[in-house]
Amino acid sequence: MKDSTLYLVRLGEISLKGLNRDFFEKRLKQNIKNKLKPYRSLVTKQKGRLYFEVSNECPEEQALMAFRTTFGVVGFSKCLRCEKDIEAIKKVAAILIKEPPFASGEGTFKSETKRADKLFPMNSYEIDCELGGVVLDAYPSMKVNAKYPDKVIFCEIRDMAYLYTSPQPGPGGLPVTTAGKGMLLLSGGIDSPVAAYMMGQRGLKQECIYFHAYPYTSELAQEKVEKLASLIAPYLQGTRLHVVPFTEPQLWIREHSPEDEHTLMFRAAMMKVANAISLKQEGMAIVTGEALSQVASQTLESMAFTDSMSDQLVLRPLVGMDKLEIITLAKAIGTYETSILPYEDCCVIFSPKHPLVRPNKKSVTEHFVSMGIEPLLEKAIEETQTLDFGPDGNRRE
Repeated sequence: MKDSTLYLVRLGEISLKGLNRDFFEKRLKQNIKNKLKPYRSLVTKQKGRLYFEVSNECPEEQALMAFRTTFGVVGFSKCLRCEKDIEAIKKVAAILIKEPPFASGEGTFKSETKRADKLFPMNSYEIDCELGGVVLDAYPSMKVNAKYPDKVIFCEIRDMAYLYTSPQPGPGGLPVTTAGKGMLLLSGGIDSPVAAYMMGQRGLKQECIYFHAYPYTSELAQEKVEKLASLIAPYLQGTRLHVVPFTEPQLWIREHSPEDEHTLMFRAAMMKVANAISLKQEGMAIVTGEALSQVASQTLESMAFTDSMSDQLVLRPLVGMDKLEIITLAKAIGTYETSILPYEDCCVIFSPKHPLVRPNKKSVTEHFVSMGIEPLLEKAIEETQTLDFGPDGNRRE
């Protein structure tokens, strides 16, 4: 394709899928192409690699973001290619090293060749020596360091020769939608966006549910959650945010249940609503950001009770993680700074001073049923508003 930039995309777990590999590769190709729209792109495939030719009309940052946020991509690089001829390879290398990181002409380097085509007349070491000579001819002050180089020029001999210098990491995992669809309970906290990321990494498509208790939670709190939805949307190939009006159910629970059970009843009601919306949207699971024993509502007994309110599988990808691990990942995916904005969600505002930590499942289930809250939950579901976010993270009107 003329007037285009070539990107090499490295695959990881997908390459191990055997007879199902084609299914995963097709989904990965389509997920990336969706993010490159409306610009032209062509894809070719080699073992363990995809090569994307992207029109130069596409802003480079959009192309890079497409690869950075697409699960299934282990790594990627801008690259140049040529015929499998050593003189042609050397000419391309001479062009490549005029750009960063080699352009400064300083520091140490090495060449690293992978010769997938074993019929090529030179072995990897011989090719490395030729490429090293190209670098030293251009930058005599540079030094070879085979163990700890500052810079590396890579060469892959496949159907053609591919050369690149600056590989970047991708998020790994499996392409979104290959594992079905779930419904994420998205609060304004640190945990739930990380949970979305981790389940997306396993191929799960997700929509989001947010429980809004206006005026007890402000419009700024909802804007915060909308921002979080926009930040995780690229990883999820786009998402939908279902905003559930939850003021009436929460006030009802506060008036009709023991104070130490308020949080449990809130969580149970939320699970009921999430289950209904998930079924309506053809989901197969509920995803939460709960971690075992992090707070009172996340003990084994409490989670067993709230799970009983869902007909669907409840997934808790953070269940065994330390809070510092969760924070580290939140920072890495870019949600942390938004999550710590000081706008509290409805659970925090209505939390009792001394919540019940180890509830008796039979007893609290009876209390939940006796409240007669079902009509309010049905009303909340009917009045739910839905916002759409595209694969680029932008809200769609």
